[in-house]
Amino acid sequence: MALIRLGFGRQHLYLLRRRSFLLSKLIAVVFAVLLFCEFLIYYLVIFRCDWPEVKTPAHNSGQETLKAMFLADTHLLGEIRGHWLDKLRREWQMERAFQTALWLLQPEVVFILGDIFDEGKWSSPQAWADDVERFQKIFRHPRHVLLKVVAGNHDIGFHYQMSTYKIKRFEKVFNPERLFSWKGINFVMVNSVALEGDGCNLCSEAEAEIIEISHKLNCSREHFPLYRRSDANCSGDDAAPLEERDIPFKERYDALSREASQKLLWWLRPRLVLSGHTHSACEVLHGAGTMEISVPSFSWRNRNNPSFIMGMLTPTEYALAKCYLPYENTVLATYCVAVGFLAVLTLAHFKLLASPLLFGWNLLRKLKTT
Repeated sequence: MALIRLGFGRQHLYLLRRRSFLLSKLIAVVFAVLLFCEFLIYYLVIFRCDWPEVKTPAHNSGQETLKAMFLADTHLLGEIRGHWLDKLRREWQMERAFQTALWLLQPEVVFILGDIFDEGKWSSPQAWADDVERFQKIFRHPRHVLLKVVAGNHDIGFHYQMSTYKIKRFEKVFNPERLFSWKGINFVMVNSVALEGDGCNLCSEAEAEIIEISHKLNCSREHFPLYRRSDANCSGDDAAPLEERDIPFKERYDALSREASQKLLWWLRPRLVLSGHTHSACEVLHGAGTMEISVPSFSWRNRNNPSFIMGMLTPTEYALAKCYLPYENTVLATYCVAVGFLAVLTLAHFKLLASPLLFGWNLLRKLKTT
């Protein structure tokens, strides 16, 4: 009787050890997958991004260079639109991407080209305060790194929704400075939403500000892209989908009006324009050789392959490079493979999954008998 009990105890202990070993393996796999998909993948992908080289003429070889990052359309969800899980996921992705980029690339200044929030144009004071708090957590940065933000239509509304209250609320959080100069490079942050051209008070103020500083500017940053008919001539992995490229742009909605664009180019005479709003990449060469770069959305809610622009700037030259972030479908595929692997481990542990050799042997025997 004692031997039977001893044998039963050993068998029970053996089963407990096997289950503990299985649990340890499952936990290890889950931890490894989470570590890769939620942390390491950002380092592995952004590590491949390099700052471009500026070709400086020999007589200007002593010029300082400025490292600038440009991203757009973060669209932090508010209290009305979007599921809480979607909000949590997208904000975690942007936080990890931004913090990893700061650590690896060490930019000196970061520009966000509008649509910081998704619901800023209609959010209540409390919702606005909550959104701002989350933004400051996600896009926290060291003191020596400057963060410059441009207003977008989702932040203050389109022309017919815009108000002095919304603009002042935005400018209270984000420095309303229109002209920004560093290392001999001048930037202007344009409230392109106000460039409606209908003589409204806010529009007149915006135009007056631009005219006042127009003689000092070399570069321009804005939310709305300058006028173009469509994205038909845009190309690249992060351009608009093929089926959308030939859809005509609506003036004052998808892009600035032709008149407002001509005014900006005439007033500012910029050597480079960067804009957001469309969520897709595009390069457009305007009159007098002015290059405009549309920066894709930084949010995985808007794109499977978000990216940002890295710029090396001097007072006379510039060079740009694009840094892609992890593809959403790569992360999802990794999780699917991990789930399948966990299922195989579990089935094999409980001997519900035959080994490949045994399966092959049984299949061969079956074929011989037939």
